[in-house]
Amino acid sequence: MNRLARLLDAAARGSFPPADGRVEIVGSPGPPCDALLAFTGHYVLAADADEDEIASRWPIGELSLPFAPASLTWLAGRIGREPLTHDALLVTIGDGAGVPAWLQRDDAAAHPRVDRASRFRTVEGIWSADDGAAIMIVGRGLAGRWEVGYEVEPDHRNGGLGRRLVAAARSLVPAGEPLFAQVAPGNAASMRSTLAAGFVPVGAEVLFAAR
Repeated sequence: MNRLARLLDAAARGSFPPADGRVEIVGSPGPPCDALLAFTGHYVLAADADEDEIASRWPIGELSLPFAPASLTWLAGRIGREPLTHDALLVTIGDGAGVPAWLQRDDAAAHPRVDRASRFRTVEGIWSADDGAAIMIVGRGLAGRWEVGYEVEPDHRNGGLGRRLVAAARSLVPAGEPLFAQVAPGNAASMRSTLAAGFVPVGAEVLFAAR
């Protein structure tokens, strides 16, 4: 398990890096993307970058600086990758209980959510619910972590389906394995659903995709 994978696993279990104001560089995790992650008082840069240059650009204790738009643009130029969205990072622990009866396996599903997920993770399974009212993708993403993405069709929102769907995701990964969800901070509906399903916030991140 590499340094980034160990940090993510530890955070999922409530053990975080020291709040020392540093930007820790752990090197690129390899495909599908690099990343800049923020924990409380501590950043982790998963990219191949020069430590002296990063320390000069982002001094210790400047906790708002690395995620500033100008900083992300600068970093993208240095590592030759495109910055994506700024997401909150939430996690729960899988229970391995298996697929609930109301979910249908649908690995051939054609959906924009599937297309996006396929760019940033190896898709392990696609499920639909309530005759296509919602779709959920579970796969392996950054540093091999388990990740979930989901979407409820507009006509079926506000009825608790999103919360039920993401809560079921923990049953689809091995017992004891962390399961991560990336949620845009402004997506209040997804944030509420994911929190209500038992996920807890551990940090934030920006992924950097190959150009």
